[in-house]
Amino acid sequence: MKINFDKSNGLVPVVIQDGRTLQVLMLGYMNQEAFEKTQTEKIVTFFSRSKNRLWTKGEESGNFLAVKSIAVDCDQDTILIKVKPTNTVCHTGSFSCFGEKDSKGFVYELEEKISQRIDDQVENSYTYSLFQKGINKVAQKVGEEAVEVVIEAKDNNDDLFKNEAADLLYHYLILLKAKNFTLQDIENVLMSRDQ
Repeated sequence: MKINFDKSNGLVPVVIQDGRTLQVLMLGYMNQEAFEKTQTEKIVTFFSRSKNRLWTKGEESGNFLAVKSIAVDCDQDTILIKVKPTNTVCHTGSFSCFGEKDSKGFVYELEEKISQRIDDQVENSYTYSLFQKGINKVAQKVGEEAVEVVIEAKDNNDDLFKNEAADLLYHYLILLKAKNFTLQDIENVLMSRDQ
């Protein structure tokens, strides 16, 4: 792994990303010594521009960043490190230096849109009308969509399979809302199993 530290006076930007959720957590800088220490110890160490020295994230707070993977961009002047944080990352107490709420992708945006349509009681919305029919109807719809996914999985039409899988996911998100759970709740369960 070659990094061009000479391009910017010996320091390169380092993007820190949660290795599980892919949420961007913070930005720091490394010189060659900080990078080598990070690689050796598997704990993120930056070069602090304000302290003018190496600084291991968490050395004061105990909120260390355990390295899961390191990648360098195509110009060899920016580093991406995926980490497992031990706790909050930002000195403000927020999980991310970019705020608590960070988009995790389209499925989370879809979940938010579903929740908004239900909370706002959007009358002409299929989502809201299904939700209004109650938990039994929503659960039944998820079951129907699951059966359709199984049927299409046994055939060779990939487009039909993908559409049925999308329908299942969409209705599953409505079911989560009906049960007062979020996708994050389910993700937390899955992450707890990954020990």
